[in-house]
Amino acid sequence: MAGFLGNLRNVMIVSLLLAAVVMVGFGIHAPDGFDAIFLTAVLRWAHVLSGVLWVGLLYYFNFVQMRVMPDMPADLKPAVSKYITPEALFWFRYSALFTVVFGLALAWLRGYIVQALSLGFAAPAAMGYVFGFDRANAQFIFIGVGMWLALIMFMNVWHAIWPAQKIALGLRESVTPEQKAKAARKAMIFSRINTLLSLPMLASMAMYQTIFG
Repeated sequence: MAGFLGNLRNVMIVSLLLAAVVMVGFGIHAPDGFDAIFLTAVLRWAHVLSGVLWVGLLYYFNFVQMRVMPDMPADLKPAVSKYITPEALFWFRYSALFTVVFGLALAWLRGYIVQALSLGFAAPAAMGYVFGFDRANAQFIFIGVGMWLALIMFMNVWHAIWPAQKIALGLRESVTPEQKAKAARKAMIFSRINTLLSLPMLASMAMYQTIFG
């Protein structure tokens, strides 16, 4: 058992197989079987899984690594920058990508992607109401806010944090120490922006599903 648990790949393969068994069980006992609703449920699982990894790594960087690094002995810092941070950033940026892809696919499959991205203005119920703030399309406003916050966070990851980290970690050639320090600060600022946006984003996503289903 210790040998099995010591191999992350094998653990994740078995975990995925167990998840597949649970999903098949849901499909067999669902009212209409393996239909569009079942596909929606699978997409939501994939969306949540990717989001947990993304936000979890965001919190790791902010709550652990960036707080501890200034107090870490100088001879240990290169090991973190060379081995741990690049690996964490790989999973960080691709979990962000898949979270957005699965989320948009889920919104499209459920038929509200245009209404949500337009913050309710494209919803038929918005006609005749000031700014569309009626109960019928309030759900699109709330989920739309969450989606836009997530999209902003995604853009920050790929167009600010990751490019800056490549400079700060020395993954680009001919980079001066001053450029590395400036890039590290930029990555920190945008990472903190994403941390700031994460709680309202999660409130929009989680409470939408509970309140509006």
